[in-house]
Amino acid sequence: MSTLALNISMHGKSAVIVGGGSVALRKVRTLLKTGASVRVVAVNVCTEIAVLNDSGTLSVKQGEYTESDLDNFFLVAAATDNALINEQVCADARARGILVCVADNPAAGDCAFPAVLQRGDLEIAVSTGGRCPTFAADIRDCIGEHIGHDYGDILDRLAEEREKLLTNGSPSTYNTQVLRSLATRLLAELTERKDSMP
Repeated sequence: MSTLALNISMHGKSAVIVGGGSVALRKVRTLLKTGASVRVVAVNVCTEIAVLNDSGTLSVKQGEYTESDLDNFFLVAAATDNALINEQVCADARARGILVCVADNPAAGDCAFPAVLQRGDLEIAVSTGGRCPTFAADIRDCIGEHIGHDYGDILDRLAEEREKLLTNGSPSTYNTQVLRSLATRLLAELTERKDSMP
């Protein structure tokens, strides 16, 4: 499946996850990191989701899914262990024009959660277009062995320099050249440090 790689700001937006098990929990954790307002709809929820509900971090509607559970949500994740319910959630979301992710059949939905490597504000997302999410996670972990937290530090340095350049009103072509040159130097220094380590 050909997809558009796109980062969406979820801060202040609402998401509903239908399902309360370990797969739903992974979606919950991902969404909470973005600042989204999260609601879980499930007959039963795992202990971790119950704890998040008790702390007020998210809300839980305990009971069977109904179409009205999608009211006023920006994003829906169908993450139950019942394929028929997931299909119904997907159909209902589509009928309402709501973005939907289907955990057990990513190709059926509009979007999928990629496997993400985070180093500070640097994010590297790996997707298989829904064909094999576990392979995406394996590739993310492989990349993580080579991309350490130093890369997040480099991003911070580059962002500071970019802010200075924008404040000075320099032309964008000049800014690009300066930032690329600095990035090349910082990455080379990082490589030298790694090579010199015993």
